[in-house]
Amino acid sequence: MSAVRSHRYSVADADLEEFLARRTSLIATVRERHPGLTRTVLIRLEDGTYADTWHWEDAGQMGAAFAAIATFAEAPLTMALTKDATAQNGQVVDER
Repeated sequence: MSAVRSHRYSVADADLEEFLARRTSLIATVRERHPGLTRTVLIRLEDGTYADTWHWEDAGQMGAAFAAIATFAEAPLTMALTKDATAQNGQVVDER
């Protein structure tokens, strides 16, 4: 069963372009080392915060990637442009 990590955070408008570039680099690095990452979706919500979902083939692959997150130099650089970040893990129950 596929797994998802859902992040929610704020990014200052002045930092958005740089954040998107760093996020793109982070995603590429994660996929290179952990090919179980199948897709990512970033949504700007009505309140100006962002919902960022990372979809994985399974929970084991997701867990392995996030256990290694400290080895990805892009991770702290990317997240340094966010504030009030939260994350939750889940499993896809139904997808149409």
